[in-house]
Amino acid sequence: MNSPVKQHLIDPEICIRCYTCEMTCPVGAIEHDDNNVVVNADACNFCMDCIPVCPTGSIDEWRVVDTPYTLEQQYAFDELPEQEDIEVAPASAGDDAADPIAALLAEAHKGAGGKAKAPASAAKPAINMYNLGKPARMTVQGNYPLTKDPSHDVRHIILDPGALPFPVLEGQSVGIIPPGKDAQGNAHLPRLYSISSPRDGERPGYHNISLTVKREEKGLASNYLCDLQQGAEVEVTGPFGATFLMPSTPDAHLLLICTGTGSAPMRAFTMQRQRSGATGGMTMFFGARTPESLPYFGPLKKVPKSLLNQHLVFSRQPGQEKEYVQDRMVAEEDAIAELLQSDKTHIYICGLRGMEEGVERALTSIAESTGQQWTALRDVMREDGRYHVETY
Repeated sequence: MNSPVKQHLIDPEICIRCYTCEMTCPVGAIEHDDNNVVVNADACNFCMDCIPVCPTGSIDEWRVVDTPYTLEQQYAFDELPEQEDIEVAPASAGDDAADPIAALLAEAHKGAGGKAKAPASAAKPAINMYNLGKPARMTVQGNYPLTKDPSHDVRHIILDPGALPFPVLEGQSVGIIPPGKDAQGNAHLPRLYSISSPRDGERPGYHNISLTVKREEKGLASNYLCDLQQGAEVEVTGPFGATFLMPSTPDAHLLLICTGTGSAPMRAFTMQRQRSGATGGMTMFFGARTPESLPYFGPLKKVPKSLLNQHLVFSRQPGQEKEYVQDRMVAEEDAIAELLQSDKTHIYICGLRGMEEGVERALTSIAESTGQQWTALRDVMREDGRYHVETY
C-alpha cells in the first residue's frame, strides 16, 4: 500500500480565474488550460506563497491521497472530489506509525485559513460557462464616466450578451480578454472585474451586465475597457465566483465595507435588494479620496436611508483630517456592535488588499466592546456563510 500524501488542489467552483496564484508560484507548480487552474503535485513544494494572494480562498484546498490526482484529472474537475477514506494501519503498542497519517488528514480538513461559504439561502450560481477557448462575445451598450477627478478615471461599462445565455448573480465576476499578444506571443490572460449590475440586468429584464472599471496608467485591460466605444465587441469569460453571494432571505441585514471599485458588487447588492423589496436593510462604509473620486457618488445620494444607511468616507478632503473606513466604523461602534450580535447580519468586504487589516482591527475592537472575541465570531460567521472578503 502506498503511503498517503498530502496534495494541494484548487476549488474550481470558487476560483475566479485571476491567475494570480500561477504568477506568484516561485516553482511553476501552478498552470491552467482553457477551463481550470491546477497544481502539479510533482512540482509543488508547499511553500504557501500562493495562499495569501488568492482573493477567494479557492487556493486553500488539500486532500490526503494514496495516489495524487493527475493534471488531466484536475483539468476535468467541475468541483473538488470529497476527501476519500484513507486506510490507516492500526497502531500497536509503542507504534505511532499511524499518527502522521491522522495528522495529515486533520491538516487537510483544516487548511491554512477559514473557507469562504455562500449564504445557505443564496441562489445557485452558474460557473465558468465561457472560457479562454470559447469566450462569450458581448457588445458595448454604454461607457459612462463615474468620477470627476482626472487622476481617478472610473467608468461604468454596460455589456450586452445578446442572444447568448449569461446568467449571473450579484457578487460574481467576469474575465475580460484584452486583444493582442503578450511579449512572448501568447494571447493575454483575462483580467477579472466584479459585476456591478443585478441578476436580471442593468436594465431590468434585459440581462445585460455592467462593470466598474478604474483606468490604471499602465493597465492593459483597464485602458482597453475605458476607451471602448458603443458598439464595440468584447470577449468575456465566466461567470466566476460561488461564495461572495447575497442571501435570499429578505430580512437579512448586509454590512457592506468597500473602497474604490470594490463598490461594484455592493451596487449590485443594493439594486437587487431594492428591486426585490427586501426589508432587512443595508449599512455601507464606502471609502475614497474625495467625493470627486468616489464612483456612483451622485446616485448614492438618492438612495433612501431606509434601504441603505451609508457612510461615505474621504481621506483627502482639503482642510479635513484623513479618515478611512475603519475610522468611521469605530466612530459608529454602537451600531456595528448591535449588528454583530444578530445572526441576520452578513458582512461583505471588497476593495484593495491594504484595507483589510484596518477593517479587521476595527471589527476586533468593536467585538471586544461587547465581550466577544472577533476571531471566534468571524469563524462562526464564515461557517454560516455570513462573512465574505474579496480584496485584490
